[in-house]
Amino acid sequence: MTTISLKLPDELLAASGALARSRGLSRAEYFRQAIERMNREEAAGQRRRRIAEASRRVRAQSIRVNAEFAAIERDPDA
Repeated sequence: MTTISLKLPDELLAASGALARSRGLSRAEYFRQAIERMNREEAAGQRRRRIAEASRRVRAQSIRVNAEFAAIERDPDA
């Protein structure tokens, strides 16, 4: 495990320490869990943005294909 050093505003450090104690965690474990949570949330946000962009790129094709299927459903012999 690698050790890092960072500067935090006094208020953030105090609040984090109090919240860590209330959860029965060390400050270090509290910060590890906070970073892990933020990493998960950011990765999920990046996936959502990539999916949304891909959806925008194929939107016109999807509308055209859906129209073709709708036409077939209305007149299967066409």
